[in-house]
Amino acid sequence: MAGLWFEEFEIGQVFRHGIRRTITEADNVWFSALTHNPAALHLDEEYCRTETEFGTRIVNSAFTLGLMVGISVGDTTLGTTVANLGWDEVRFPKPLFHGDTLRVESEVVAKRPSKSRPGQGIVEFIHRAFNQKGELVAHCRRSALMKGRPAGEPEGGAA
Repeated sequence: MAGLWFEEFEIGQVFRHGIRRTITEADNVWFSALTHNPAALHLDEEYCRTETEFGTRIVNSAFTLGLMVGISVGDTTLGTTVANLGWDEVRFPKPLFHGDTLRVESEVVAKRPSKSRPGQGIVEFIHRAFNQKGELVAHCRRSALMKGRPAGEPEGGAA
């Protein structure tokens, strides 16, 4: 599904994204290596078994954040966003582990026309990620600069 134009977002609108993703060991190790994050919490099973409260490696939180927002794109901003303006209030109340399945929902919490870019607007989302047990594992507030609907474009999303 293509993203929505600025005018199509409504405060209070909730998207329950249909894409879910099971996190693999390869995802976590690859992402941690790619981003030069050598934390034993992500890479050293023996350390985690003997030295942490988790007893096993936990998923890199930057991967969790990226996946949570990425899952939201197809239903919200694909093809209609100008830029991601920032992430605020990023929290990880529970860890993710290899084999956990992530599902995501997004809520529109604010919107306003851009003061400096006519025909565009800023939409603020709260993204929430849950594991297969329904536990909240991540959430953030994200601001996106969105394109306005072009003149003559029918309602219902970008083509």
